[in-house]
Amino acid sequence: MQDIQSLGRMLEQTAKKYKKKQAILFEGREISYRELDENANKVANGLQKLGIGKGDRVAMMLPNTPDFLYCFFGIQKLAAVAVPFNTMYKGREIAHILNDCEARVIITLSNTANLINEIRPDVPSLEHVVLTGNRTLVFTGPESTVNLQLVLGKDTFEKPEQAFERVGNLIVAVLKEFGVDSYYKHRGGIRAGGKKIANVLVNEIENLLMINALCFIGPLPLDTFFRVIWVPPEVKDKAVEPLTSVQEETGTLPSLEDFKKALLTAVEKEFGVELEAGSLKRDELFGYEKAKAVATKSL
Repeated sequence: MQDIQSLGRMLEQTAKKYKKKQAILFEGREISYRELDENANKVANGLQKLGIGKGDRVAMMLPNTPDFLYCFFGIQKLAAVAVPFNTMYKGREIAHILNDCEARVIITLSNTANLINEIRPDVPSLEHVVLTGNRTLVFTGPESTVNLQLVLGKDTFEKPEQAFERVGNLIVAVLKEFGVDSYYKHRGGIRAGGKKIANVLVNEIENLLMINALCFIGPLPLDTFFRVIWVPPEVKDKAVEPLTSVQEETGTLPSLEDFKKALLTAVEKEFGVELEAGSLKRDELFGYEKAKAVATKSL
């Protein structure tokens, strides 16, 4: 019986033999065996620096892209065990798989980072979350969502993780003012009746934290989304996790102005600042432009 490392060695030998010959064709782009092997080596080296070795489980929540193959073969080169699973899985399903295989690492797309953060406290074996890809999907609608963006110095918090907790609890308090019984359990997601009603994203840029909060005040029309991005009918209910809104929970749609006022008042109280309309300050402008550049690059 061949050991698991043979797949990694097989790729190395094939790359030496065929070098520039096509190994992968993805969206019209040809990727050679040499390029495949080089990228697999990069993954292996990165995982090795995280302490991953023979027999360690590395979960892979990746779509059918070249990154999947880079990661799969990179894991084989370390004689570790790759555990790929469906990218449509959500909270409990992901936690069950990670706990069942005792994964030390999960490799996934950047747009699922928030989802992994939510269940991470329930997966004690998980030490590292490795992200690939720049695309982050945020579902918004002009009459359905309220967006809050804060640019704060890292010294505002003892550790960045506290940004999730303070902003999450702040939003829970605002939702309570509008009659919504919601709760914040893990990093990122605020829920009402088990459905997501608000979301918090935190990005570190230099000495700043970019905090983006998204609140659903009205139902989000997902039909528009599914007209643009097609998914098979049998998995449509898993493509987007269950969402709810202030209107759906209370029967009343709050005005954007009222919700905005309540949110800003809560921010002022929580962080001891006074907010007023005006131009961004130097550090705020830097953080905003940096985030916008990343977002533009990912389009």
